[in-house]
Amino acid sequence: MFYLSLGQQSFDTMPLIDYSFLSKILPEAKIKSSFKKTKKSYLNRVRIATSLFFFGMGFCFSTWASRIPDIKSTLNMSEALLGSLLFVLPIGQLAAMPFSGKVVTQYGSRIISILGLLVYTFCLILLGLATTIWQLAIGLFLFGFFSNFCNIAINTQGVYTQQLFDKPIIGSFHGTWSLAGFFGALVGLLMLTFGLSPLIHFALAFVLVLLIILFNYKFILNAKSKQEEKDSSYSFFKNPDLTLIWLGIICFCGMASEGIMFDWSGVYFKEIVKAPGALVILGYTSFMVSMAIGRFLSDILVHKYKAKRVLIVSGIVISTGLYLAVLFPYLISCTIAFMLVGFGVSNVIPIIFNTAGNHEKVPTGIALTIITSISFLGFLIGPPLIGFIAELTNLKYSFAVIGIFGLLISLLVSRLKIFK
Repeated sequence: MFYLSLGQQSFDTMPLIDYSFLSKILPEAKIKSSFKKTKKSYLNRVRIATSLFFFGMGFCFSTWASRIPDIKSTLNMSEALLGSLLFVLPIGQLAAMPFSGKVVTQYGSRIISILGLLVYTFCLILLGLATTIWQLAIGLFLFGFFSNFCNIAINTQGVYTQQLFDKPIIGSFHGTWSLAGFFGALVGLLMLTFGLSPLIHFALAFVLVLLIILFNYKFILNAKSKQEEKDSSYSFFKNPDLTLIWLGIICFCGMASEGIMFDWSGVYFKEIVKAPGALVILGYTSFMVSMAIGRFLSDILVHKYKAKRVLIVSGIVISTGLYLAVLFPYLISCTIAFMLVGFGVSNVIPIIFNTAGNHEKVPTGIALTIITSISFLGFLIGPPLIGFIAELTNLKYSFAVIGIFGLLISLLVSRLKIFK
């Protein structure tokens, strides 16, 4: 256990975090309330800061996504060319994966969270400045590249912050990321209403995220896990961990289910449900709302029913939702079905990331990189797999195939000993 001494008071801390930095931030002369209340107040401020970094990361991506149609029109791109360019972003993410975890482990998640989010947001301006296809491609590669560093570092911060609290809170961080998606879309709509260019929009987004960083960076934890203190040169290829592989496969199934909702829910409502007019977005909207709510409820559910039971039920809920949409392809039933899928996938990423981040043998940053690398393949493979199966058969059968992934989540979780 780590030990903290502040003035005349001392106590044992939670397993992963060294509280010694508190003595510099909270000098004894300035403490007017009891130490316990002061500590609680400070830790709540740490939680808020971590949440806002999650928010900034989600806001950056949704800001870019909200202006894709405008950039497509400005550069006179065809659908095929746009599709090819959008694939550059995940290529940038994949390019960073081999060493992002080691960088976070070596230099600490605090500094990488701050610098990573700053550079990630600055890449928005590069996208806004693009006047040629090649400039946009370079900007998207860098945008994806630095998003991976943000993802690993900020999620590592989420794991460390969770260690400071007795009750589960990590789901709320991912819920904040989802809320940022809604906020970014609303801001994008506002910018379109006022006729502001993507460059001005992206510059304003940069200012907002910069303010988030400036007002919160002091409360981002400067801490390392026990594994990072012992071994910062861990290599998964030299010493692979089977448990992390299985956790990654569970995330793969969750991300594949999530990916098809992002890319195919609107198509499903248009071609299979035959939703009229603007109601084609009802499936996607119901999924996103349900997923955001589910992530905020995740902490309560884990606290009450434990992670293992929540994940098993989540897998069943994902499959139930997908098969309900296949068997009853009508407006109301499919809306409910997509809400079930959203609620099911909402629990997978927060719980698995927290479980992997607290692995006993692998440094947190590297463990999260391994999980992210495997699960990211699900996000990439899921949507194309849907299209391939739909081309051979029917879109409904594609959703039925992906429904197997939910059952696989439940089966794997029930067999893994890491879940208690």
